[in-house]
Amino acid sequence: MSSDPTPPASMEEDPGSDIEALIQRLRLHQPRPSPYAAGNPSAVVAPSPAAAGEQFRPRRAAVLVCLFRGGAGELRVLLTKRSSSLSTHSGEVALPGGKAEEGDADDAATALREAKEEIGLDSALVNVVASLEHFFSKHLLVVVPVVGILSDIQAFKPVLNVDEVDCIFDVPLEMFLKDEKRTSEEREWMGQKFTIHYFNYEKGSEKYVIWGLTAGILIHTASVVFQRPPDFPEQRVQFNLPKYSRECSTMP
Repeated sequence: MSSDPTPPASMEEDPGSDIEALIQRLRLHQPRPSPYAAGNPSAVVAPSPAAAGEQFRPRRAAVLVCLFRGGAGELRVLLTKRSSSLSTHSGEVALPGGKAEEGDADDAATALREAKEEIGLDSALVNVVASLEHFFSKHLLVVVPVVGILSDIQAFKPVLNVDEVDCIFDVPLEMFLKDEKRTSEEREWMGQKFTIHYFNYEKGSEKYVIWGLTAGILIHTASVVFQRPPDFPEQRVQFNLPKYSRECSTMP
């Protein structure tokens, strides 16, 4: 399978066909306040007696939702398939990204650094235009989607970190608003029910399943970009943060 994304061509008429107008609109996008941010009452957790004066807050991570023009003018997004040798989420589809590090100036810096490390994407090629609503992962991470526009896809020459990534591919962003090749199931976590979505995608002889947190982020991104809700019911919940515990204080 080739690791080269689809080359760009002419643009079709769609809600984001004028890339400059899309950039300006996304720059003005205001996500709703994060339920997991400092200062939000739901994000403050009670300290345990054994940790007087301390409060657990989840670690922060960021992913890069990198958009570019495909061969038919459609908006596409870069995705990776994680290495089968990784200890967590091995072989799963993901957006480039990872945990924030001390030297990162902000969420965009985290997402761009991780994209550089994972797939060799030069941050100079990416026009960061927005940060979206925060998500909460099962690993107790607050995940911030950072949207970037890759105007010159031909300038991007992927260099994969084989310890982390098996391959890179791209899909049309609008597919995450359609009820085609999609399945879902209801799950419960932290006492709250939510819907998990699965999208099947084929490219050549390769088959991918895009699901879970990655699918949720892309549904939300597509809704913001195309300014319409998905064609299917989307049940999202605000998870309550766990109380402080020794497990939380020592989590990776």
